Amino acid sequence: MRTSDEIFELVLGYAANDERIRAVGLNGSRTNPNAPKDLFQDFDIVYVVTDVNSFIEDPHWIEVFGERIIMQTPENMSMFPPGLGGRFSYLMLFTDGNRIDLTLVSNDEKDTYYKEDKLTVILMDKDNDTAELLPPTDEDYWVKRPSEEFFSDCCNEFWWVSTYVAKGLWRGEILYAAEHLNNIMRPMLLKMLEWKVGIEHSYSVSIGKFGKYLEKYLSEENWQELLSTYADGSYKDMWRALFAMLVLFRTTAIFVADGLGYEYSREEDAKVTAYLEHISHLSPNATKIYG
Repeated sequence: MRTSDEIFELVLGYAANDERIRAVGLNGSRTNPNAPKDLFQDFDIVYVVTDVNSFIEDPHWIEVFGERIIMQTPENMSMFPPGLGGRFSYLMLFTDGNRIDLTLVSNDEKDTYYKEDKLTVILMDKDNDTAELLPPTDEDYWVKRPSEEFFSDCCNEFWWVSTYVAKGLWRGEILYAAEHLNNIMRPMLLKMLEWKVGIEHSYSVSIGKFGKYLEKYLSEENWQELLSTYADGSYKDMWRALFAMLVLFRTTAIFVADGLGYEYSREEDAKVTAYLEHISHLSPNATKIYG
């Protein structure tokens, strides 16, 4: 496996010999002083170039970086509409285990790129345009204090969608139920846990993408409670996971509400919980929900 020094030497060496490349930037976890370092860290490289299309039209230029296991170019994929504007990215996993995510940015929008992420580090600047950049910081990713309306909406979404999970489980539609539990309710739970961490750490930390650093900030009890909200794939265990999620959301939301001076709707909580418990015991042959 090539060392990080070897990768940087390769990336910078290529840039130095190509006049179209005016600057080289580094983003992501490698510039974040608070991110743990390990062998799976990507090299998030940006080439600021005079002509993006000239690179795209020559698909062979990236061979210089080594033999690949797989590559993805999202801006060329019909399944994923382009999300980077005029930028173009090459996501490359190499046979030695290294991964480089290389993005081309037009020189015309270099000022925007330099300012949009405080974790940006410029490794090469042929035109001396980046002298005033500050040292990298992850403060843009710190937990943000929610407004009372945002907090209330999070609670309402969580409890509202829980009824879809119950409906899906009663109908025997486990994929429908799992979709609502994991892809709608769970983000609301993680958001609430994020706010709890923010309160406890004065909004000066990040829990990382998809909450990957959350374990670091939760108590062992809370962490185990969170893990218990994942089901094993059976109907019985999905019911159990649903109710485990309700308990953790409730205790966390009350903590956040108290910490921020907001109101938590215990009435909405109680009514929906009673409804879910009723559905969980409803006969599969029932013709009425109540009565």
